Amino acid sequence: MALNKSQKESVVNEVAELLSASKMTVVAKYQGTSVKALQELRRNSKDNGTKVKVIKNRLVKQALKSTDKLKEVETDALEGMLLYAFNSEDEVAAAQALNNFIKQNPNVEFVGAITEDGHFLDSSNVKELASLPGKNQLIAGLVGILNSPIRNVTGGLSGGLSGILSGLEAKAS
Repeated sequence: MALNKSQKESVVNEVAELLSASKMTVVAKYQGTSVKALQELRRNSKDNGTKVKVIKNRLVKQALKSTDKLKEVETDALEGMLLYAFNSEDEVAAAQALNNFIKQNPNVEFVGAITEDGHFLDSSNVKELASLPGKNQLIAGLVGILNSPIRNVTGGLSGGLSGILSGLEAKAS
């Protein structure tokens, strides 16, 4: 179904908002993927805050040009049947969501990604990002690392105190 001019402007404005808010927008080819599989991708991606859309590349290019910080993004790779994954909370989540989908759907492949500061990353960089742990996993790991000295000190103190008390009891008897 063809869009009229006002509908196209509405789509461009929506995409411009998504691009501006997104920490990382991941781009992937989806040719040969069923509609049912794409619907599943959209549903599963919502779990980590990722929004997946299939948008005409021409409209995405217009949205990029209308956004001040993304005007200079290289758009040569935006050709063919592409889907765009936006995430405004986590830089890696969109790449991870698509990477999980690609494991079951090998005909989908990364094209690249647009960073929030206007750089275009190639597919190999996106694959590397997808293998990183998510923001929440990194925070949990950092909390664990910071908490371990406290646990060690309290464990040592409690062990030392129980040893002293045992020695005092033995002397008293």
